[in-house]
Amino acid sequence: MEKLSVTIITYNEQLNIERCIKSVLDIASEIIVLDSGSTDDTVKIAEANGAIVQFHPFDGHIEQKNRALKMATMPWILSLDADEEVSGDLKNSIISFLNNPTAEVASLNRLTNYCGRWIRYGGWYPDTKVRLVRQGAASWGGQNPHDKLIPFTNLQPYKLEGDLLHYSIPNLEAHVQQISKFSSIAANEIAQRNKSVGIHKIILSPISRFVKIYFIRLGFLEGFYGFTIASLSAWAVFLKYLKANWLKRHATIK
Repeated sequence: MEKLSVTIITYNEQLNIERCIKSVLDIASEIIVLDSGSTDDTVKIAEANGAIVQFHPFDGHIEQKNRALKMATMPWILSLDADEEVSGDLKNSIISFLNNPTAEVASLNRLTNYCGRWIRYGGWYPDTKVRLVRQGAASWGGQNPHDKLIPFTNLQPYKLEGDLLHYSIPNLEAHVQQISKFSSIAANEIAQRNKSVGIHKIILSPISRFVKIYFIRLGFLEGFYGFTIASLSAWAVFLKYLKANWLKRHATIK
């Protein structure tokens, strides 16, 4: 099997990091954790489980993940978030692929756990991601906080079997806090691009998001969980555009 680096960025992930690292211990030649100043036991737990821990102040998800990519020294790199776990089926698929690589990049399906329930509707699954790449074949891009690993020169990903398990949101309070944080990051990105956000977008985009998740993508099949996800996703869109509008108006006043 060709050698594999696993990269993970962290900040106060003591509840997740051990599960993440242990899921790849037997297939990784090195595990690199790039921490941005955790104040809990994240670093201690990561080191105790054999990870190489580096530090850099956080200046964006994309920026941090690209730094972690550059720190990897093995021919192949698997990029994970701290709240993710490689399932047994996915691990076997990675091993099989690295024994005989037939592509420069590989994608996988991600299955998300929301408040204790695995979510398969509302557009949350299969949530296909490119995460396994040969050195120099891809870099992180997208728009913070919604980053994605983008292959170079239109490389076609090999599809791995099995799911990447994503323990995203443990409870309702955590989801509300995440929305507050991520909507601010996204609003700043919009403001920096000097994109116009009118009142009509602030009003109509959340409605569109709810309809898309709950009805078009069958979120209603998840019952109350689906309604909660659709409602809070709509709220997240509302906050993102409202904050972006506010930032632009404030900058204009200045």
